[in-house]
Amino acid sequence: MRALRTENARLEARLDRLEAEKKVARAPQPSAAPSSSRALAPTDALPPLTVVKLKPRKEAAPKLDTEVEIAEPAETITQELKTAPPDDADLSMAEAQFSRGLEMMKTGQSEAGVAQMQQFVTDWPRHPRADNALYLSGMAFLSAKELEHATQQFERVISQYPAGDAVLDSMLRLADCRLKLKGPREARATWEQIVSSFPGTAAATQAQARLLSSSQTPVGSP
Repeated sequence: MRALRTENARLEARLDRLEAEKKVARAPQPSAAPSSSRALAPTDALPPLTVVKLKPRKEAAPKLDTEVEIAEPAETITQELKTAPPDDADLSMAEAQFSRGLEMMKTGQSEAGVAQMQQFVTDWPRHPRADNALYLSGMAFLSAKELEHATQQFERVISQYPAGDAVLDSMLRLADCRLKLKGPREARATWEQIVSSFPGTAAATQAQARLLSSSQTPVGSP
């Protein structure tokens, strides 16, 4: 009897579950959510594309002037482009070369010192001390009373290294050389250039004093 009651309960539960499933199946299905974009109907198909053939232009394209004269760059420019910046080893070598020349001049070996400085400028023309090497060479010639050679060295400083720190001293020494070689007129022109081009500097003060002194010197005095 107990087993029969259990079986009956199981069958009733199964019937209840089937009835519930039938009710769910008969319930109306919810409509699909409206799409954000309407589907294309067959009548909405794209129209056929029309092929248009373009006739070639009768006019020829304008000719471009390709006859450009080719000019080789100046040799000074190409040499500058080929010159690589010195590395640390090169800079050390240059400093040693300059120091040797300076030491020679200090110990009375003026001729050897000038040769060393001239070689330094040839080997390292873009070195920051190249203008100083020329200036020291000029001073060595000036001490030896070789005024023409001294003048050449001071003029090289001014023309080749106008932004160098030895320019003003070179101009003053150049005026001294010109005073002894060509007279006060040539020297005055250099002093006046210093005063007008570098006002407020110590060199301008010295040049102004020399201008004043030369104006007070009687004509014909040495």
